[in-house]
Amino acid sequence: MAPKKGNNLTQEQKNYQKYAKDREPKRPVLKNCIKAFIVGGLICDFGQLLQWGFIKYFHFNEKTAGDPTVAVLIIISVILTGLGIYDHFGQWAGAGTAIPVTGFANSMASAAIEHKTEGYVLGTGGNMFKLAGSVITFGVVAAFVVAIIKITIKWIGGV
Repeated sequence: MAPKKGNNLTQEQKNYQKYAKDREPKRPVLKNCIKAFIVGGLICDFGQLLQWGFIKYFHFNEKTAGDPTVAVLIIISVILTGLGIYDHFGQWAGAGTAIPVTGFANSMASAAIEHKTEGYVLGTGGNMFKLAGSVITFGVVAAFVVAIIKITIKWIGGV
């Protein structure tokens, strides 16, 4: 069994930890949750408006309007990240900006911008896809597992 954290601390170190904990600012959890809910909802509403615009003005149907909608959301997110606006907005809004498409585009663009001084291949490309690699790997593995389950269920139902 591992020893409990803090067992080997001196009395002075314990006093300092108590002192630091007492002065740590309290986090407004409820306020942050409400902001994240509202901002995330507004991003989703904007995406829905885009989709309706593609359906009404560009004659897409509901099935095909999703692709250009996602592309526009990604482009907007990357542009705002490049201008430094998305990060400030994300600090204020919190988890609400982590909507999968826009948040993922922001994190990839941020990594690319942060490492551009190391060159295009090893800096921008290499660090940008460090994040994408884990997401893509998870997506491929999850799709494989779901396909195996679906095939197994079909096979059992057909027997």
